[in-house]
Amino acid sequence: MSHNEAKEHISGRLNELFSDPYQAFENDTDERQLHIRIMLHMLLARPMTRGQMTLRVIHGWENGGFEPDDLQHVDYTLSNVSDFKRAVQDFEHASKHNTPLPADQTAILAAPLADAIAEARAEGQDLANGIRHTPARWPAFEGGLALYTLFKMYHRLIYGEDDTYRCSQCMTPLGLREIHEFHLEEGEFALLVPPAQDFMNEHSLLVLHESQLGPIEQLLEESLPLFDNF
Repeated sequence: MSHNEAKEHISGRLNELFSDPYQAFENDTDERQLHIRIMLHMLLARPMTRGQMTLRVIHGWENGGFEPDDLQHVDYTLSNVSDFKRAVQDFEHASKHNTPLPADQTAILAAPLADAIAEARAEGQDLANGIRHTPARWPAFEGGLALYTLFKMYHRLIYGEDDTYRCSQCMTPLGLREIHEFHLEEGEFALLVPPAQDFMNEHSLLVLHESQLGPIEQLLEESLPLFDNF
């Protein structure tokens, strides 16, 4: 296991904007709404205008389940609010017509997990047969700590979290990313953004559960236009 794969509670991009990001979004914080809008402008809107943002909608886990094979997703290019609305419409259409929710064929958790376990075993590491079903044990093999960090993010986005905000760092298929995770009254989502030195040139990811499409659509409609004339 390499501890460079992931780190919890780091100082990330929002530390450049706020003296204490962990308090900036609490319900009793002064200027909370302003903090949310500044964060969305810097971490979401600006990468969107550069064509560097992807929306990932996740679904499949329910009733406490967390099998890697059950986690599904679909990605959308996100250049403006209209792109987000297209995702909302796709899921609303599926729900209305009782058809399967949109999903890409790639397995964002199960496939890299299987690859990492197979590679560890090929290198002679003795891993229990059921390790893929025990996420807390994934850090025992190379790549497992990063997968466990992403697993926890997906789990919190689906099942909820008490902390309003948290920031971690993790190796992803896109490279090293800061994970800015928000559990707000307005909605729950995570922004995976490049470190400062790569922020202007590399892609970012907005991740949310399909149940949050409506709330986040409203949040974006209310927030993103505010800075258009600045």
